[in-house]
Parts: sequence; structure tokens; C-alpha cells
Amino acid sequence: MSEESNPFDIAQGQLKKVIKILNLDKSVYDCLGNPHLELTVNFPVKMDDGTVRIFRGYRVEYNNSRGPYKGGIRYHPDVTMDEVRALAAWMTWKTAVVGLPFGGAKGGVVCNPKELSKNELERLTRRFTAELSIIIGPEKDIPAPDMYTNPQTMAWIMDTYSMNKGYSVLGVVTGKPLELGGSLGRFEATGRGCMLCAREALKKLNYKVIPPEIWQKNGYKGMEDESCKDQGTGFRIDGATVALQGFGNVGAIAAKLLQQKGAKIIAVSDSRSGIAKKDGLNIFEVIEHKTKTGYVKDFEGTDEITPEAILEFDCDILIPAALENQITKNNAEEIKARIIVEGANGPTTPEADSILFDKEVMVIPDILANSGGVIVSYFEWVQSLQSFFWSERDVNCKLRDRILSAFHEVYQTSKDYGVDMRTGAYILAVNKVTEAIKIRGIFP
Repeated sequence: MSEESNPFDIAQGQLKKVIKILNLDKSVYDCLGNPHLELTVNFPVKMDDGTVRIFRGYRVEYNNSRGPYKGGIRYHPDVTMDEVRALAAWMTWKTAVVGLPFGGAKGGVVCNPKELSKNELERLTRRFTAELSIIIGPEKDIPAPDMYTNPQTMAWIMDTYSMNKGYSVLGVVTGKPLELGGSLGRFEATGRGCMLCAREALKKLNYKVIPPEIWQKNGYKGMEDESCKDQGTGFRIDGATVALQGFGNVGAIAAKLLQQKGAKIIAVSDSRSGIAKKDGLNIFEVIEHKTKTGYVKDFEGTDEITPEAILEFDCDILIPAALENQITKNNAEEIKARIIVEGANGPTTPEADSILFDKEVMVIPDILANSGGVIVSYFEWVQSLQSFFWSERDVNCKLRDRILSAFHEVYQTSKDYGVDMRTGAYILAVNKVTEAIKIRGIFP
């Protein structure tokens, strides 16, 4: 695996860069450059045909100086320990940059969930949970959904953990179904955060926006989350063009919300193919088509393109919401978007970052752009611990306040240091984690 494609090498390189900028002691990197704990398990699962298969799973707890470990669990055939390490590191910085009292963790199982039945997925999940039970808990390490896991997965984890405890423990995971202590607004949170960051970036670049009093006068619809509009957040972005790579939960919801705000979605792709329409796609119809067929291909009235070609589309906003290492030194020069909003974790390599910065492309980094999910996960965790649940309006308004506050703090830090937004976010996050370590001290 090359250095460019190894996500943990990238994560460590990003940390080293920030430590050098901040002129911190080498001991800071020694403390923050590697995970605190790594667990690898090989566990048996009985398949529907009666055979037994061995699956490999990982859980990495990176740093808990600011609070319990927090991070998702993904099911994917390409999961590796280095990927999980990198994702755990990025979760550490993500929770810090948006001011959550959490550390960072991540987990994964090497499997192809598309080839497993629901019963097999349940048995796999429950057995993996049993293996993780020695380290997870509502005050220790709180898993959440990630790639190819969902609220049902979290329900199985919560139930398995609770059965071993002898009572229901709602706070052991987030991203649960509403019936089991989940939070309203959680399903759309990551995509909503991407939309909010994209809209704020357009304002920073002096893109023409339409303030609330105008869209209200003209009867604009689709502003259902703007019950906080009295605080000046009801800006529409009519005419801004958007291309998305990845049309799963994050990409599809970001596309839907951006379209509701007046943006024109001109290209989207999933893992198989992509579609484009210069005059703009009706995202609600594309979502319905994918629900029926399983993919976006063959949507009527569109041109077929590759997922890779999406990245080079001529648009105002590009949202890579698929996998890591999609924007590299090999294609960064061809990027035409003014703004990149990283819906995925680690979609841009360091070499590409430098090229894009020189091109004056604003890259809103993953640890900020896709932090909506962990922000609302924090809200869910708080609600579960208190057994007191909020309205969707409250959740959306609190999400908006927190992510926009972080956006402006990152933006200003990047300007103060003369660096890109990613480096600005890391400067903030590393400072917060380092300060927490210093204040806590070392025991004994």
C-alpha cells in the first residue's frame, strides 16, 4: 500500500504538519500520533445454511482526553486496521473541533453485508458486540452507525449489551431507532451538516444568496428546518450548481436539502455509475428511482458518466461522499468546483490539498463538513442518559448553531495562520486535545 493511499499515514502526516505549525514539543506527537487501544477479534458466525464462517473485526480507541470514546462501526469487505486507525484519529479531531465532550474511536468488520441475509447480519452483529463488550459502554466507548450499518444494527448492539447487563442501556450506542431512544433528526444529520457548511461557504465567497424576507415574500417552499430563521439562517442559494460522488445516506440527503434551498444538482453517482443533467436533476425522483432499482443508472433523461468523472464536473460545489482517497494529485488539477464539502472521511490526499489550496478552492474538511452525524449523536446520547427527548426543531436548531459556530472558528483560524481550512480545523482540534491532556495531567 502506497503512502498516498494509506489513510493512517495520511492522518499521521496531517498531525505532524499541525504540530510543526504550532511549534509543539515532539512529545505531543508521541502522545497523539498513535491509538491508545486496538482490538482485533476473529469470531465465528453460523450462516443460514448451517456452516460456520470466521469474520475479523476491529475496534480502535484513539484518545479519550476530552471524554468517552465515540465512533462508528462499518461493515465492508475492504476494512483494514490502518483504515480504522485513521478513522479513529479523525473522530478525535472531529469531536474536538465541534466542541463535543468526546474522544475518538472507530470499528469495523471485514464482510460484504450485501451478500449476507438479515439473520446472518444479526448473528454477526450480536457476536461482534459480545467481543466488544469488554471495552464499550455509555461512559467508556459509544459506537454508532457507519458504512453499511444502520439503526437496526445499533438496536442489535444495544439489545445484546443490555442482555448481558440485565437492564436496558440506551446510551451504549447512538443512531438507534426512535423506538429505542434514538433522536429525531439523526438520520439526516450528516447530510444536513454538509448542506449548512456548503451554504455558509457560498456566503463567505460572496455568492448571491436570498435572505429570509425575500423568499418568504415570494412563497418559497422547502424551508422546513428554518424555524430558527429569526437568527438569520434562512438564506437560499438559488442557482448554485452541485455535483455529488456517493449517493448513500449522506450524499442523497445533502442533495435533497441543497435542492430545497434552491441549488441545482447537476450530477450524482453511486458505487456503480453516475448520471448528469445540465438543467438539474429532480433529486426526489432520483431517490425514488434508486430505491426501486438499487442504483442511479438509467434514470430517464440523463447522461451516464463514471463516478470518477463526477469529481471533475464544472460546478460551484463538489461533495465527495463515497470513500477515502478520491481526490489525489492525479486529478486535483482538473477540479473545477469552487467549494469542496467532504461528506466522506478522508476523500482528499495531502498532495491534492496543496494543489487545491493553490487553485483557491475552498475545501471544507471532513472533520467539520460531516460532523453533523456525531453532533446529533451527542444530542442522542444526552437524551438517552436523561430519558428526556427533544423535538426535531430543537435538534436541527442546536445542530445548526454548533456546526456554524465551528465553521466560523475554523474559517477565522485558517485566515489567521494563512492556511487551508483543513489545517485550520486541525490547529483548533489539536490545541483543544493537547490542552485537555495538560490540564488532566498524567496518573499516577
